[in-house]
Amino acid sequence: MTFFEAIATYGFLADALLAAVLSGIACGIVGTYVVTRRMVFLSGGITHASFGGIGIAYHFGLNPIGGAMVFAILSALGIEWAGAKGRIREDSAIGIVWSLGMAIGTLFIFATPGYAPNLMSFLFGDVLTVDKTNIVALAVLVAVLVAVFTLWYRPVMWASFDREYARSQGVKADAILMLMTVLTAITIVLSIRIVGIVLLISLLTVPTVIAMSLTKSYPKIISLASLLAVVGNVIGIWVAYEVDFPVGATTIILLGITLFIVKLLTLPSRKSVHKKLKIGK
Repeated sequence: MTFFEAIATYGFLADALLAAVLSGIACGIVGTYVVTRRMVFLSGGITHASFGGIGIAYHFGLNPIGGAMVFAILSALGIEWAGAKGRIREDSAIGIVWSLGMAIGTLFIFATPGYAPNLMSFLFGDVLTVDKTNIVALAVLVAVLVAVFTLWYRPVMWASFDREYARSQGVKADAILMLMTVLTAITIVLSIRIVGIVLLISLLTVPTVIAMSLTKSYPKIISLASLLAVVGNVIGIWVAYEVDFPVGATTIILLGITLFIVKLLTLPSRKSVHKKLKIGK
């Protein structure tokens, strides 16, 4: 049975494809914000901190995604608050939350009676396990992200590049950055099923880096990064189905190869480099 026949036959595969598309759009939008703000480490910290919520939820018999959501949002707000108030450097706060979240999750899972649950789908992703609730949540998230970037495109861009400049323009930079941090945390948690905690940081950053290699326009970067993330997710599912590979790992490898090719094709020629050197002299 071909991939397209399987989509028409099996509802869970169609759900997985829809979730991959929605997650790609969300990660493209949020990834542009994270990369342009030079806070890629922030997304990694929130992603790994969410494991603490998963461990606590498993221990008390609760929804692991709900636990990850609460833990991720609280961690993200704590990092943003610490950085804004100057209580602790942002990179230090991220590193602490990153390791602390993983440690808490590990301890609570270890303390859970009986056999430890299989957490591979959370660590490395399993797009086939997404359900209707996850899809609806992703659809609402995409709608909110599109609305935010449509209505407050310039304030978000100014706050991303320079918080102080945004304040000088009358923009409530702290509120915007808090909102974007929360949306980043939600995007991360809702996308865990697609590629997993370990690989999610790449889905947030690689499409944006590729887009930034092709254009310098902020709106175009957002659109192109979202398109690349969607195409990467969809092709990743297709290739993984055909060769029976893990979807998350396949998707990230394909995006990594694409980045490598784009960087090679966009390298300045020897003639243009020589010309720039002569002008510099």
